[in-house]
Amino acid sequence: MKVVVVAGIPGSGSTTVLEHALENLNYEHVNYGDVMLQIGQEKALVEDRDDMRTLLPDVQKGIQKDAAKSIRERSKQTNIIVDTHCTIKTPAGFLPGLPQWVLDELQPDMFVLIEADPDEILIRRISDTTRTRDQERLKDIVLHQEMNRAAAMAYAVLTGATVKIIENHNDQLDNAVIEISETLKIE
Repeated sequence: MKVVVVAGIPGSGSTTVLEHALENLNYEHVNYGDVMLQIGQEKALVEDRDDMRTLLPDVQKGIQKDAAKSIRERSKQTNIIVDTHCTIKTPAGFLPGLPQWVLDELQPDMFVLIEADPDEILIRRISDTTRTRDQERLKDIVLHQEMNRAAAMAYAVLTGATVKIIENHNDQLDNAVIEISETLKIE
């Protein structure tokens, strides 16, 4: 079965694009953060998703590894789309979302990055009252997307997977959905 990793920084709309694309694809949607949250809650380390990024890096790494094992088991039965982040911004700096031990477990076939213009992302974040997010400037958003691109290519080097970048601009969701759907049907 295939494993496709779809990633975007918070506010890029990666989850929204995926939800619409999955209506016509034969893939199971697995949100990596949800799997990590479940494991973190089972270990009584966090209460909610936003607590995850405040954990010490070594604790986050252990949870990442456990989540990778869980997702890999599911991929033995069906095609999986792993909705995640290539990098996680922490107080100590950027943490790879998919370090070597995660990549070894997942063995992905493709990475798809969902991106948007930094000003679009900033407005989406401000408008989203369901999450508690750090305040960032446009240059911070640009840096985070650049870090994602660099990380995705590094992951591709380690796994032999391809990297596809799809733009998700305001009022153009249908275009992003069509592009990811066509890409995954080829894969």
